[in-house]
Amino acid sequence: MAGVLERSYIEICGFERETVPRFREITINLGVGAHSGGVKHADSAGGFSYEDSAKLLSVTSNRYIHWTTSGDTVQFVEQSLDTNLLNNAVRLRIPNCSLVPGGVHIQETLNNVMILIVTSQTVHRIVLPHPIRMYHSDLVTELQMQSIFTDIGKMNLKDPAHFYVLPFAQAAQTAGPSTSTAWISPEGEVMFALASPLGGITIITLPPHDQEGTVSVVELKQSSVMQRLAGWMPTAIRGDQGQSDLAISLAVHQLEDDTFVFALCQDHKLRMWSFKHQMCLLVTDMSDYMPVGRVEMKSSPAQSHKLRLCFTSSIGLCLAVYLAVPNSSQFCVLQLVANENGRYSLDHISTLLSKEDTLVDFVLTGTDVWALLLDNDNQTVVKYINFEHNAAGTWNQVFVQPPPPEEVHIGDDQDPRETYLDILFSPVRFTAAAIVKALQIYKRGTERHLDLSWEELKKEVAVTVENEANVREYEFAQEDYRLLQVEFWSKFYACCLQYQEVLSNPLALHVSTATAMVCVLKKAFVSFLLPCFAVDHLYLSSDEYFSTEEDTPIAEDTDMSRDVLQLVQCLRQVNECLTEEMAYEMEKSLDHLLSPERASEKTLEALLANEHVEILNKLIEIRNAVSAMNLLLRELDLETDAELDSRPATGQSLRVRISLSQLYGSSAATSLICQAVCQTTMTRALLCRDLLVLLQLYRHHGDNIFLPGGNEMLQIQQDLIPRCSHLLCTYHLLKQMSMTLSSSVPLDILNADLQHLSVLELSDSTAPASNRSVLSPQTVLELFYQNVARKAIVSQIFTQQDLEDNVTVLHWPQMISSVLTLLCQFIWPSNPNFLFPECLMGNCQYAQLQEYVRLVGPWCQVNVGSCRFVLGQCYLANGEGHKALQCFQEAAAEVEKEDFLMKIAGSDEVTAATAPRLLYYNKVLRLLEDIGLPELVIELATLAISEAANDERSQAALWTRIFKHHLDLGHNSQAYEALTQNPDPSRQLDCLRQLVVVLCERAQLRDLIQFSFVNLHNEVVGIIESRARAVDLMTHNYYELLYAFHINRHNYRKAGTVMFEYGMRLGREVRTLLGLQKQVNCYLAALNCLRLVQPEYAWIVQPSSGAVYERPGASPKRNYDGEMAAGPVSQRIDILELKDLEREYILAHSRLTLAQQDPSSAAIAGAASSVDMVTLLVQTGLFDTALTLCQTFNLPLTPVFEGLTFKCIKLQHKGDQDQTEAWSWLAANQLPSVITTKESSATDEAWRLLEHYLEQHPSQNAKYHRCVINKLLSHSVPPPDWLVNAHKAVDTAALLRLYLNYDQLESASELVLEYVDAMIGKGHQYFGIERPLSATAPLVWLPYTSIDQLLRSLSESQINEKMYKNLKDKLSEYHRLVEKSSRHRLNGPF
Repeated sequence: MAGVLERSYIEICGFERETVPRFREITINLGVGAHSGGVKHADSAGGFSYEDSAKLLSVTSNRYIHWTTSGDTVQFVEQSLDTNLLNNAVRLRIPNCSLVPGGVHIQETLNNVMILIVTSQTVHRIVLPHPIRMYHSDLVTELQMQSIFTDIGKMNLKDPAHFYVLPFAQAAQTAGPSTSTAWISPEGEVMFALASPLGGITIITLPPHDQEGTVSVVELKQSSVMQRLAGWMPTAIRGDQGQSDLAISLAVHQLEDDTFVFALCQDHKLRMWSFKHQMCLLVTDMSDYMPVGRVEMKSSPAQSHKLRLCFTSSIGLCLAVYLAVPNSSQFCVLQLVANENGRYSLDHISTLLSKEDTLVDFVLTGTDVWALLLDNDNQTVVKYINFEHNAAGTWNQVFVQPPPPEEVHIGDDQDPRETYLDILFSPVRFTAAAIVKALQIYKRGTERHLDLSWEELKKEVAVTVENEANVREYEFAQEDYRLLQVEFWSKFYACCLQYQEVLSNPLALHVSTATAMVCVLKKAFVSFLLPCFAVDHLYLSSDEYFSTEEDTPIAEDTDMSRDVLQLVQCLRQVNECLTEEMAYEMEKSLDHLLSPERASEKTLEALLANEHVEILNKLIEIRNAVSAMNLLLRELDLETDAELDSRPATGQSLRVRISLSQLYGSSAATSLICQAVCQTTMTRALLCRDLLVLLQLYRHHGDNIFLPGGNEMLQIQQDLIPRCSHLLCTYHLLKQMSMTLSSSVPLDILNADLQHLSVLELSDSTAPASNRSVLSPQTVLELFYQNVARKAIVSQIFTQQDLEDNVTVLHWPQMISSVLTLLCQFIWPSNPNFLFPECLMGNCQYAQLQEYVRLVGPWCQVNVGSCRFVLGQCYLANGEGHKALQCFQEAAAEVEKEDFLMKIAGSDEVTAATAPRLLYYNKVLRLLEDIGLPELVIELATLAISEAANDERSQAALWTRIFKHHLDLGHNSQAYEALTQNPDPSRQLDCLRQLVVVLCERAQLRDLIQFSFVNLHNEVVGIIESRARAVDLMTHNYYELLYAFHINRHNYRKAGTVMFEYGMRLGREVRTLLGLQKQVNCYLAALNCLRLVQPEYAWIVQPSSGAVYERPGASPKRNYDGEMAAGPVSQRIDILELKDLEREYILAHSRLTLAQQDPSSAAIAGAASSVDMVTLLVQTGLFDTALTLCQTFNLPLTPVFEGLTFKCIKLQHKGDQDQTEAWSWLAANQLPSVITTKESSATDEAWRLLEHYLEQHPSQNAKYHRCVINKLLSHSVPPPDWLVNAHKAVDTAALLRLYLNYDQLESASELVLEYVDAMIGKGHQYFGIERPLSATAPLVWLPYTSIDQLLRSLSESQINEKMYKNLKDKLSEYHRLVEKSSRHRLNGPF
């Protein structure tokens, strides 16, 4: 940026945007009544800077207090440019006690800050803690600090030790003191020097605040010294002093062991009193220093003279006296000199003449006199001059901030409402207080609007004015309504102007001796004076000052300086010639992105139409215009080749780093610095606009200005005009950004957007800071400065300095100039850094970021790709995904050229071999994925694949992304296609696994089965098998999928194997009715599959029960010691043929039948073997199923017959309830033909079923009959005849033995008798005897052992005697026949 002039400053108003009052109200009511002789004093103000405010490592660095008084109220505000101070504003009211102008004094001690207040009737002392004592450590890390006023509300401000009521207050006709000063003695006593309205000086002494004592009053007068412990006798009573020595300005200075009180009196004399000796040591008539106007001064009493002191170690004590004399006011600077005799005199240093302006305040420093004045138009004037080295007596300029324009130009295409609102709520135009007061007046004071936020206040203003303009009783044409709008808005605007003027009334100057910071204290705010850059100084200087310019730091030699000055003078003339309409058209062309060159040509045509010949004459006088303009453009251009390092400095101590992290970080400093940038860019934009018009004038009239044969015209056309146009667009952009307010983003939206942006892995420097500004609202420039730029700027300034000691001086003019220059360079769009747009993106300021990109797009060729990227992010935030994708694609071409895009792409050791563009695509894809835009991910990934032709790793990642999002969108075919294109086998396998799982979960099995899976068949099968064996059988159908997969490919053996395994697992894991049903179906399906295979291949390998299946991609298993666990021991392989599957099916079906009949037995049946199942089936009454199962597994039928026999026995002995239950299990069996001739009971049907089973399942030696009879006899139930007859026909001996086993002697006897008869030939067919006993028949025999046992048993009981005799007789008969038959056989032929 251009060099800083030492002789020029510019005013920057720190406009607040807070509508809520921040002052705490405190009233000190001392019971003092209204003073009848009191006068109303004018408002006043003042400031105080801490002694160490210029030390970087101090708690009080850049810290100050300012105050304003009005009537009986004084407002204090403590500010810091480094940190935000809490509870820093307080308003004190002392009823009936008007504050004396200049009656507030602040003194600093080692432990305290003392506020000394003088009113018309009282004096006060307020003791506050020093900031150093409020913190126990030098390392203050808080982002906000407590002000010294924090606890003022807890203090007893009515303590008699801290105030004193002036005795003269009771005098009815005596006015209060007209001026005062105060100081603290080395002993801690507080002294108030008061100017009596009747002459003389009274000094009131309060004892130290931490000691007891009494108040003393001392009066300094010409004749003697009088001291009283209390009370003050009015001078009028004493009658020894007159009005001539009435002090109108007081000042005090402590020198060694004495204190000098200086009084500038009404008789134009300056008197110096020694407080120690209480005598006047020096009297000087100030009229002696008046070169002219001495007579006029003596003839009129002094009313507006002012006195100021300044002490420096180099020049000692200096006094500056302002002599207010009509038409010849002046400043006299004097030096106090002590001679060898201890007498004092004043040496005249200089006399500085002042214009006819009215002095408000002035300050004397060690080198300068600063003056605050009001001109004849009541406009603020600030100027300063070096009182030693200024022979010409020329005051240096301070360019005060002009008030807002009195009239607002509204173009035909502008909306009056929007135009006025933009001006009213511009950050650099109006204070919130002025707008609030105007709104209250406009609404006739019916409502109060003190609690509205900035945005709410803007809406309220718009609604109020529009309601006034909307006259509902009438209808207007559009043009008439527009005129009505303009009328009401201009009325409200005029009201705001009036209040802004009142609130901008200057009251005092404050100059910090430590930092050289100059402030103008106004009624409602504080403005700061910043050094003015040379190029701005030349452009802003008034004609009076500009005519005295002889050189400029811009140029190196005198001739060039003269050319530059003449060129700037031409620019000022161009500015004066431009009408509001011309300026508006130029501004509009920049906003609408029209060519500045074309707009300047139109402006020039309008100027030439008015025949501005003076400018042409001035241009001819410039000797080397091209070089002068080139030099001016170079000063305006902030493009730098140096790298602006935004990283914090390293290697510094913690204390230094903390101090640097806070430097100029408060909201006050943020607002001030950014408003300074705004003012600078506004000025530069006007300068560039005028220069562009001037260049067009050269281009049109160059032939009349330049000598023939030169190349000036070519250089202007091809170099200077494009450069100037570029600078105009740049400064217009910076001006817009410095005035654009940031948006308040809801916390949930902010968190969501930041979550999305986190995938870009940008540095934390652009993230929103936790210490949100108290500015409400912020401009985007303030946002950038506070979050990003400030730390980078401070680091840049202090990189090479040694900051470890506490002597680092924060010189305000130097520091603020460096900060402004670096901040402008950070936001300069042609510089390589991209921090400003990055910060806007990181803080979700998308509308403002879009406007930035729109304005910068047509002309800036730096960071083009980065701008496209952030624009894409804006589109994403607004839901315009396809526009965002287009921007991201356009940005990809610049990745390797721009630092911001390279930072987004990122690179580490893992990705070092990957092309930056592919890394960039990867980040964008992650961003789109995080937001949830799969279609755009697919589109961008497809584009990125073409960039990764030689990078298989990147290709695999991109194909994986495409597959994933196609699958998520339900594009199954496209997902499969992407899977097949993936060059990485491991990723391909992962995708394949995901495809299988997802399609199964969506029940889109047809798609999965119909895919060809070329070269992936085994992998698909392995994945499905792995999933099938790993998930719950009842919630997923992977086995059925695999079955369908094999069937679709005619692999029936595999299909059968799958279903058999499915059935096995169902039997083990799902022991429910549903599981059994599925198991039966699985075995049926397996049987069907094997029946479709050629017989020699109709077999499968039985899966081992409890086997561990190896899943593809599974991690290796380890034992407790971390060693690799041994693999499972291989087990014997069982081959299952078709018959084996049939047996498993029968068993499974029997389980299902059992579970259907008795659901509670499902869990037991699921694990039961065939033997166990027979028992369970018999218990349930499923005898058909049990018989089938026994036959299938070659099991004996005995349990079935025994079970059925037992049920028959139970039915025979139970009642109707068992009959009812019996029908349920009888119905589950295949009953023989129903007998319809008579009613049949359940018992009958059960016996018939038993008879039927015995007939259907014959056995050798009537084994089953025997077991049935055995069962019956064991329960003492006689076997039915049909059963006995059936058994007799097969094995009579066995039946006899059964009778004997159960002591059925009668039945056994009858059986033997019948059997013997049958042997003889009577009924032999019933015993299965083909031919009875005869000589020719086959041999027959009797069970003699059993018969002998029977005879023995019968013989032992007398009851059976008859039966015994019959049996013996029958046997005897049989033996005779046997003997006879035997002889016939022996004797007969063979």
